[in-house]
Amino acid sequence: MNDRVLIVGSVALDDIKTPWAGEKNLLGGSAVYGSMAASQFAGVDIVGVIGDDFPQEHLDLLSRAGVNIDGVERQKGKTFHWGGEYHENMNDRTTHFTELGVFAEFDPKIPASYREDGFVFLANIDPELQLRVLGQVKKPRLTLLDTMNLWINIKRAELVEIIKRVDAILINEDEARLLFPSPSQAESAEKLLELGVSRVIIKKGSNGAQMFSKQGTFAVPALPLKDVKDPTGAGDTFAGGLVGYLAGCGRCAEGSSPEDIEMAFRQAMIVGSACASYVVEDFSTRRINNITKEKIQQRCDQLYASISCDPVVIK
Repeated sequence: MNDRVLIVGSVALDDIKTPWAGEKNLLGGSAVYGSMAASQFAGVDIVGVIGDDFPQEHLDLLSRAGVNIDGVERQKGKTFHWGGEYHENMNDRTTHFTELGVFAEFDPKIPASYREDGFVFLANIDPELQLRVLGQVKKPRLTLLDTMNLWINIKRAELVEIIKRVDAILINEDEARLLFPSPSQAESAEKLLELGVSRVIIKKGSNGAQMFSKQGTFAVPALPLKDVKDPTGAGDTFAGGLVGYLAGCGRCAEGSSPEDIEMAFRQAMIVGSACASYVVEDFSTRRINNITKEKIQQRCDQLYASISCDPVVIK
């Protein structure tokens, strides 16, 4: 078992419009955003599918970032293409079109060289495909799952099955309540933990994220930014930064104590939030194409300072 990260998800072309600008045929997809962040901390292998219209320059960009693209299969047809428009609060968006193209028949095939990767991020794809991926890898030290409301609505049984088999799940507030209806976010998270998953990380967009585990809860804010251009991929970038840091920090090795793993996850959430703060500052992956560990460290320090204070003593 090695310390590389396997990411399985979409590789896409996006048309994005915001209240202030818009661009077309941008590099996108969960595997792309996740891998660009994770590659800052660990070796990354991705699995995805593209059409014959997918620009070679995008693959070259991933390779230059240190991402192994041997698992990206090019097929005859159109690349997965999504178009959406963000509203003024930059949290809500409207989907104008979704053209699956070759992604409609995506059947992840994990190369032999990827199967001993120690860390696996199952990005947002059909839960049946996520189950197939787990059936092709050895025994990774950590498995992280993302999902969406579509799969909760149409493949709940399959989604519950994959949740039972992973270590951590990433889910937003609305999805958590859709899966386990409750006015209490904590109660929804508790029901997810009862399925056997060790950690539930609830994404809150511009309000950060919160983690629930047997060790307690931990919340990390999002940095307040003056210039948010494109929130697309922020959640996948957060996940990629998180799993990449966990793979590279050395605190999730076999035999690590629950306390060490918990602290590694808390630090990883800060790293993920720092990475996500960069990606939203420009369209597509442009802002994170050239970030460095030093720049990520700066924003980690800002985040840590925003949640740190002396203990409160009430007299």
